[in-house]
Amino acid sequence: MKLLALDCSTEACSVALLDDDQGELEIIETTEAAARQHTRRLLPLVDSLLADAGVALSQLDAIAFGRGPGSFTGLRICLGAVQGLAFGADLPVVPVSTLAALAQTAVNAGHHAPMIISTLDARMDEIYWAVYSAQEQGVELVDIERLTAPEQLLEGHSLDLATTVAVGSGFHYGDRIGATSELKTWHADILPSAKAIAQLARRDYLLGKTCRADKALPTYLRDEVAWQQ
Repeated sequence: MKLLALDCSTEACSVALLDDDQGELEIIETTEAAARQHTRRLLPLVDSLLADAGVALSQLDAIAFGRGPGSFTGLRICLGAVQGLAFGADLPVVPVSTLAALAQTAVNAGHHAPMIISTLDARMDEIYWAVYSAQEQGVELVDIERLTAPEQLLEGHSLDLATTVAVGSGFHYGDRIGATSELKTWHADILPSAKAIAQLARRDYLLGKTCRADKALPTYLRDEVAWQQ
């Protein structure tokens, strides 16, 4: 399998290529800090990555992307690029939660814990968050993804905080989150990566969780934001 993954949900612009055709899983990734430059940088990064790997778009089996939540503009840019690439090469698309990718990125970085709280600053005095369990085949969502006030983080969850890791920019509201001091650690500087999206997308692809390019949608978690194809 060859799978291309893209993410623009945060200030980073990240692309990765997963290849396990030779029996060994290999993932190469390129990430740039590209705040407000996603439109200019995303496709050149894709072209460069594929050229360096000697892989043509037609050789891919699927394209994955960070579906959100995250930056509204970044999500639109990423999905527009994915739809264009997937339509042109007649490829299926694998949407992956950016909160899940954030949790998986933490695992990849060696921050192991039974449970991982994944958070993103949603602006407007709110945070996106979800709880994930660490599994051998990739993180698994516990309950649902949420958009709440910082004070409502972990509402409805009962966790052993002493063995729980939190990640992401929700830490910006740490002084308003009562559980912060009880957590094992909080790694605020970790961003979702295309490598993590590729890993989770591989699992979903093998389970048949794909869609056509025109059916792929971003996840905003804010009802008033609408996507127009």
